[in-house]
This record gives sequence, C-alpha cells and structure tokens, in this order.
Amino acid sequence: MISDEKINRINELAKKKKEQGLTDAEQEEQKALRQEYLETFRGGMKKHIEGMKVVDPEGKDVTPEKLKKIQKKKGLHNRK
Repeated sequence: MISDEKINRINELAKKKKEQGLTDAEQEEQKALRQEYLETFRGGMKKHIEGMKVVDPEGKDVTPEKLKKIQKKKGLHNRK
C-alpha cells in the first residue's frame, strides 16, 4: 500500500503542474510516484480478482476456468 504521504505528494505535484509547471526534478519525482501508485493499485486489483468466485442467479459457480486454474495454483480454489 502506498503511504498517505506519497499520495499527498502526488497531489501536490499535480496541483503545482497545473498552476506553475514543474522542474525537471519534480517531473521525474512525479513520474516515479505515479508508477509506484499504479503498480500498487494493479497488484491489489489482481489479488482481488484472483480471489473472486462468480455465481449465477441460481447459485451455480460459473467462475471462468482460467481463474479457477490460477486459484488452484495459489491454493485459493476451496474458498467459500
């Protein structure tokens, strides 16, 4: 998880960019912080999706086979 301090810094840099522009060093910092944020977000989303179970209106498990294979490989296939 990315820290609140880093999120605040991302927002500060975005605001400064709109108001007056960024120095080269600040642009590099912004790029690095955004990359870290995206990696963290994508990792969390992937973990969330890999833990899902899809159920139809009748209660039947219709989780895609590809996802079931990933869950089985990770030891998540017996989750309820």
